[in-house]
Amino acid sequence: MGKGRLEAFSDGVLAIIITIMVLEMKVPHGDGWEVLKPLLPVFISYVLSFLYVAIYWNNHHHLMHAIHRINGKVMWANIHLLFWLSLMPFASGWMGENHFAAAPTALFGVILLMAGVAYYILVRCLVKLHGEDSTIGRAIGNDVKGKISVIVYAIAIALSCFNGWISLSLYALVAVMWFVPDRRIEKNLEEEKN
Repeated sequence: MGKGRLEAFSDGVLAIIITIMVLEMKVPHGDGWEVLKPLLPVFISYVLSFLYVAIYWNNHHHLMHAIHRINGKVMWANIHLLFWLSLMPFASGWMGENHFAAAPTALFGVILLMAGVAYYILVRCLVKLHGEDSTIGRAIGNDVKGKISVIVYAIAIALSCFNGWISLSLYALVAVMWFVPDRRIEKNLEEEKN
């Protein structure tokens, strides 16, 4: 099975998710700068969510370039990932509208955690299909960043009951960790060319 349609479908879904997120930000009534202040939590949650969707899009793009084919398991694993990412606009909007209160901030973390688990499942399906010694298998290795991310998400979810801003900071920390480009796949692709 070719990978092109899977990549195109995923790109389309992620573009729609980003569009829905920006629509959650309502235009304020009034023309002074002071009317923007109440929107700051909504804007912060939008920026964080946008960053996460962009990170997943970037990593998904790299995955698709490191593989040669897909199968049914990969397709379902990919849909599983897109499901969790599709919940991001709702959780992000709820979290921002409620100024990082416990329940919305915890839900946002649960969605991040589950998206991380879904991405891990997708990667494992791809490695199983292509083999441990394939480009994708060699590039992923132990996936230390993925494991650290899940641990930080779990801690942030627990801490959301005490302070949403601390949880938000931990979510942002994981985003920064992934924002730094992961060169594992690119490096392995370059090595294959040489």
